[in-house]
Amino acid sequence: MKFNLFKKKPVAMVDAEPTGATTMAMTSAPAVITTVAETSGSNDTEINKNDMFEEIKSKFLNEIDKIPLPPWALIAIAVVAALLILTCCFCIIKKCCCKKKKNKKGKKGKDGFNMKNMQGGEKPQDDDDDEGETGLTEEEKEEEEKEQEKLGKLQYSIDYDFENTKLTVGILQAADLISMDSGGTSDPYVKVLLLPDKKKKFDTKVHKKTLNPVFNETFVFKVPYEELGGKTLVMSVYDYDRFSKHDVIGEVKLPMNTIDLGRPIEEWRDLESADQEEPEKLGDICISLRYVPTAGKLTVCILEAKNLKKMDACGLSDPYVKIQLLQGGKRLKKKKTTVKKNTLNPYYNESFSFEIPLEQMQKILVAVTVFDYDKIGKNDAIGKIFVGSKATGLGLKHWSDMLANPRRPIAQWHALQPEEDIDGQLAKLAAKK
Repeated sequence: MKFNLFKKKPVAMVDAEPTGATTMAMTSAPAVITTVAETSGSNDTEINKNDMFEEIKSKFLNEIDKIPLPPWALIAIAVVAALLILTCCFCIIKKCCCKKKKNKKGKKGKDGFNMKNMQGGEKPQDDDDDEGETGLTEEEKEEEEKEQEKLGKLQYSIDYDFENTKLTVGILQAADLISMDSGGTSDPYVKVLLLPDKKKKFDTKVHKKTLNPVFNETFVFKVPYEELGGKTLVMSVYDYDRFSKHDVIGEVKLPMNTIDLGRPIEEWRDLESADQEEPEKLGDICISLRYVPTAGKLTVCILEAKNLKKMDACGLSDPYVKIQLLQGGKRLKKKKTTVKKNTLNPYYNESFSFEIPLEQMQKILVAVTVFDYDKIGKNDAIGKIFVGSKATGLGLKHWSDMLANPRRPIAQWHALQPEEDIDGQLAKLAAKK
């Protein structure tokens, strides 16, 4: 068989060799034939693949040539697309990593025990601990807050006289007021006004050291019936304080268009927390101080005021200034300027002299009050300031500058403050004596 095979393929018998070599060549011949066949087959498949690749490439280039865009634009589009794909892949990977971390933390919180916990260190806290401590539902919490907000209640009466166009408001009594003083009581009184008119207001008497005051006081507002609908009745309960600003306890607000004035009304109403209003700007006043030590003469010059609060219905005021010389809480002398009609920026330039020995200058205070003149009713204070050695802020600085510069007039602008605030400060200074 071997001989016949090699006879068919004489190519393998080219060189004459010994018998052993011939046998080896004969046995290896089929393997050579197989290898050649396989190589030729693989070459054919490679050629076919190359042809296909070239064909696809040529088609792709032909399609690109058909696109009406320059090469640089195509490259830019390809770069942007690649960046978008990379960004999306990065976001997906990051999200997966974050989820894995959260899951690990959650497992540690539920099942894991670290060394700190084993040694009595930090204890794992549950999210429900805070809710479990109170043991209250949301509705119970709301009810508790409402109970805490109770400020007391007020009994009042309202009656309107259609013939005389008079609104009579009665402040009867209050009950269960909250304590505002350190002794567990309050010194309550009630302030009544008909908004938006803040000029006309009434105050009841102050009842000392009680949380259940009985007032039984009535106040009358003369208002035409057709104007009542746009007004609001406000009854504010205050705690009186001799040396500082009076604190509001609560208030009752009644829009007049919600009230049936066809019959007298008498009822109780719970007090509500009063709106905290920003301090109202009252205006500024410029005064000049001059002291001559040898003559013992103090000269106060009221120069001008600006941006005063509107006190009249027309949006203006009729301001004048009162100067008071005080010592130990007692008024020694007082002077007044002329009234300037219908203005919020009056100019006075009026001087007033007081004889004061040098040794008394440390005990003297000068109070300056701006009033709105009213022909019919009481003149209302717009604002007030005071200067002296016991004053604070600008009041003290102005006084010190005057004493440091004898015989020279020293002018200074001062911001007006509520009269009751200044009176409280003056009373406090007088009580220290």
